[in-house]
Amino acid sequence: MSRMTLLVLATLVVAGAVFTFARVVRAVEQAFYRVERSDGAHELRSYAPRVVAEMRLAGSFEDVGNDAFRPLAAYIGGANRTKTSVSMTAPVTQEASSEKIAMTAPVTQESDGTSFRICFVMPADQTLATLPEPMDSRIVLREEPARTIAAIRYRGTWSEPRYRENLTLLRAWIGTQGLVERGAPPVWARYDPPFMPWFLRRNEVLIEVEPAR
Repeated sequence: MSRMTLLVLATLVVAGAVFTFARVVRAVEQAFYRVERSDGAHELRSYAPRVVAEMRLAGSFEDVGNDAFRPLAAYIGGANRTKTSVSMTAPVTQEASSEKIAMTAPVTQESDGTSFRICFVMPADQTLATLPEPMDSRIVLREEPARTIAAIRYRGTWSEPRYRENLTLLRAWIGTQGLVERGAPPVWARYDPPFMPWFLRRNEVLIEVEPAR
């Protein structure tokens, strides 16, 4: 067998493994929303109320997400104060010493001008009353109300220039749709963990707007 044939076969095997890996990662629950309007990469969505686990960190746009990912992932992986077993539906797992919470997409990031707020969206069947208390005091559980969101989807790297490019495109689309921003900071949403290959990452920019009439 020639070296070229071996190279082609190896490439196909790696590509197949990467895409299988991507499908497995994306099998996690995603925050529920209803699409009210769709236009290519843009959507107007209605989001149901939800609970998030959030951290606020100072730092650069491209670093704070990874810095917060580890403690937030540790929280849903068992770094919490629950000591009793709780019956949960798959794919949530549990162990005797602590409760594990399902990974839910996306991870969101927004800025208030002095720091960034990074959030993990909690599974839809969880409430503030049922979620275990984080052991890391920097993690806060918070309930968010129903919201109307304008969104733009894109793939690729997690660089700030790519985020700002798509933020500009989204704001231009909002203007053409007769929508009005509510004044909340734009949100950067990442649907994949840091080890997902950059070219497979699903990213979004989200802006809260007044409900469509």
